[in-house]
Amino acid sequence: MPATKSVPKEMLPVVDRPLIQYAIDEAREAGIEEFCLVSSRGKDSLIDYFDIAFELEATLTARKKTSALKALEPTRVTPGSMISVRQQEPLGLGHAIWCARSFIGNDPFAILLPDDVVQSKTSCLKQMVEVYNRTGGNVLAVTEVPREKTDQYGVLDVGKDDGKLVEVKGLVEKPKPEDAPSNLSVIGRYILTADVLPHLAKLEKGAGGEVQLTDAMAKMIGHVPFHGFRYEGRRFDCGNKIGFLEAQIAFSLEREDLAGEVREFLKTYQAK
Repeated sequence: MPATKSVPKEMLPVVDRPLIQYAIDEAREAGIEEFCLVSSRGKDSLIDYFDIAFELEATLTARKKTSALKALEPTRVTPGSMISVRQQEPLGLGHAIWCARSFIGNDPFAILLPDDVVQSKTSCLKQMVEVYNRTGGNVLAVTEVPREKTDQYGVLDVGKDDGKLVEVKGLVEKPKPEDAPSNLSVIGRYILTADVLPHLAKLEKGAGGEVQLTDAMAKMIGHVPFHGFRYEGRRFDCGNKIGFLEAQIAFSLEREDLAGEVREFLKTYQAK
């Protein structure tokens, strides 16, 4: 706020692409071909963004703006490959996933929360798919957080740990620092089996009075393989202002067309 008063936060840009584009691009790199956007009232722009903008493309074609046309290519999806479902009430992430139950069916599926943007050579989700192909079951992207911030995340109770792959013995949503079983937290990347849906269907409320995905996942532990994965890359929490601003700098420095000028203006602020 106040930027998100009239613009969905998923449409806020990091450099020149909205957060939702980063999520879809990451999913594509992982081999995903079908997408479901769980949205709410006032977020129709998420679907519109991936539609064909005939007038804009015609204008760019007439003016021979080939670079601009090329930039639009990733904003298209294959016809019929994207749907949207409405979460009419903000009842939590678990409820949002339950709203997509018809899309999920009985298949394993991935969840990407656009607030979390991961900068990496190989996309975070592609790394997770490679792990899933070895382990099956459920795979969660995890990262260490300061102990005093465990009450902001879903936190793992850890079993075997080889430094990369972690056995998940338990999950706790937003535990107080003194009660947290570890400081290893889940970020907005998941690969889950459809076994989670019957637990979500009970619509049991947890932390914050919401239907927590973490609570439903915890009930699957011991029944299917469950692992946390320390991905390679740097995560930016674009749900807060500092994370969002840091992402702007990090991703602009990754761009050949921007990096030089960005470094120059950063020197100006360093001098102050």
